[in-house]
Amino acid sequence: MSRPPVVLLVEDNTRNLKLARDVLEYAGFTVVVASTGEQGVEQARSTLPDVILMDLQLPGIDGFAALELLRGDEATAHIPVVALTAFAMQRDRERALDSGFAGYLEKPISVREFPAQVRRHLPRRGEERS
Repeated sequence: MSRPPVVLLVEDNTRNLKLARDVLEYAGFTVVVASTGEQGVEQARSTLPDVILMDLQLPGIDGFAALELLRGDEATAHIPVVALTAFAMQRDRERALDSGFAGYLEKPISVREFPAQVRRHLPRRGEERS
């Protein structure tokens, strides 16, 4: 049997963090958390998650700067990073996608749809790490 997918959730709002973690764990994901951009980068390097959900507004470095660090590191460059943000304007979505985020999920999350939204960003089995 294969291991559950590992999600790194980088979110500084404790309520949003708890809700997203609870929903994902209930859906069978293993969830690792970080509350700053710097912690997110460190967690990504140490756990090598299958996908990273990154808030864009974080204390310390923001989600865009954290993404740049992840993309610049050979160990983490392949991991899909999905923006998870309350910014809902079309130009915010475009900026995130143009910056290299693999996707864009809006907060507040939909408890019903969130696990499937995250699963769409998982690498296919066999493509994961080469």
